[in-house]
Amino acid sequence: MHQSEEAQQVFEGSLPVEHEIDMHLGYSSIKALSRPPWRRAIVDRLEGRRALSAGMLLSVAAALARRWKATIPERRVGIALPPGLGATVANLALVLIDKVAVNLNFTLGKAACEACIRQAEIRVLISSPLMKEKVPQFPWPEATLDVREEIKACGKASILGWLPMIWSLPARLIARKLGTPATGGRREAALLFTSGSSGDPKGVVLSHCNIQANVAQIHATGLLRGSDVLLGNLPVFHSFGFTGTLWYPLLKGAGLVTVPSPLEVRKAVEAVKEEKVSVLIGTPTFLRPYLKKAEGDELANLRLVVAGAEKTSRELMKRFRERFGVSILEGYGITETSPVVSVNVPEVAAANGRRTFREGSVGKLLPGIAARIVDPETFDDRSPTECGLLLLRGPNVFEGYLNNPKATEESFFERWYITGDLACFDKDGFLYIQGRNSRFSKIGGEMVSHGAIEEALLKIHGWQEEEENPVAVMGVSDPAKGESLVLLTTRDVSREDLRKRLSEAGYSNLWLPRKVRKVDGIPCLASGKLDLRKCRELAPEAK
Repeated sequence: MHQSEEAQQVFEGSLPVEHEIDMHLGYSSIKALSRPPWRRAIVDRLEGRRALSAGMLLSVAAALARRWKATIPERRVGIALPPGLGATVANLALVLIDKVAVNLNFTLGKAACEACIRQAEIRVLISSPLMKEKVPQFPWPEATLDVREEIKACGKASILGWLPMIWSLPARLIARKLGTPATGGRREAALLFTSGSSGDPKGVVLSHCNIQANVAQIHATGLLRGSDVLLGNLPVFHSFGFTGTLWYPLLKGAGLVTVPSPLEVRKAVEAVKEEKVSVLIGTPTFLRPYLKKAEGDELANLRLVVAGAEKTSRELMKRFRERFGVSILEGYGITETSPVVSVNVPEVAAANGRRTFREGSVGKLLPGIAARIVDPETFDDRSPTECGLLLLRGPNVFEGYLNNPKATEESFFERWYITGDLACFDKDGFLYIQGRNSRFSKIGGEMVSHGAIEEALLKIHGWQEEEENPVAVMGVSDPAKGESLVLLTTRDVSREDLRKRLSEAGYSNLWLPRKVRKVDGIPCLASGKLDLRKCRELAPEAK
């Protein structure tokens, strides 16, 4: 059980900016936002339009940081806010005074939210009256602060008083005035919770090194540019939104335009058109409605679209390209890896002749990440081109779950992070994700992919581009065969019809679900991924 030399040679690259990733995240933010301070940093389109320069954004955050340093003794502070100026300022202010921001997933059920708050020992929460009105079931702590009122309480004089210093002083002196450490390293910088798709949410402790390494890794690919304007509408509690549309633009100088929800597609389209947004980041679930709600010329400013969190169908890629003239670049990431692991990059003419894009793959590993493919049961090494369990190592990989040594121990093998995904590489180093290890069933001696069956069913019924997912396949225990398949669907379909359609399309009988159950809706998480726990609760009841 030793690391494959082939894997190390082909799939491990160096991170060209290693000296930066040990800095304190707050110190790096001061450096990035103060030089130059006049560039436009953020446009908030929550209510009307409000734009702030980098210097003013840092001024507001600095004043707020000073206030919270005096009024909030706790190190971990909760945040329940949508993408926007409030969430950005709150996260920035907390890190400037070496506190840990805990962006909470307010779309989870009350019990799960209570568990997250309890695990993180949160006593103070930053939010807004609008959020309390929209999410009444959330277990709001008594000490819930309105971010807007907190900013007002700082006073204009305090906020504007930081501007001359930001314009004239070096970052180290600004940091000294705020008490921001220069080095962060492996210390906790942020806490995110897993989606809970297959169990209770777990607290993922991300260090200063983890977050800054992933930002540096993304930047090193050349995928995004400092001159880009990103649309930020993914939830900040989602790791994709947390790193990609909060910390990346703050640290690398890209512009950010925020819309409060990825479900508000028309608002997003208007933002892309009016603010000259060049990069759209989302999940396939959130991207699909653009095909119905946007005209082709409305997205003309887009340079690229990046998709992750769930598999992107080739049909969606094709239709996006034909309708809007822009390609969807698929990537892969996990909360525990801060989150981006690999991504396709627009094809460029390289002197070494290496390809950077391959449709159907999730791209190549980011610099500094090493991968290993092992047998899912024995953990013996397999060839990288053979399907197996994907293990990862790199500076962006977290070191453990909050107060959960058992889960942490189970997530690592010989210091390699166990992703839980089955994957393989092609000979050029492009990564292909076959699905979650838990989303395969062994039937008739063969490993059958639930996701592949779902794709087949969508295709043969013509349901690929439905806005709401109509199918989910689950594996359940079977006394006779060990395991069998159950189809959850919102449509009227019979097992006999499925058998006929699958057979006519050339699929094996192993792919035929043994049971079919009609449901009102397929349980999904806020990211669009299946809520596997709730799906499992429905599946055993199928007749």
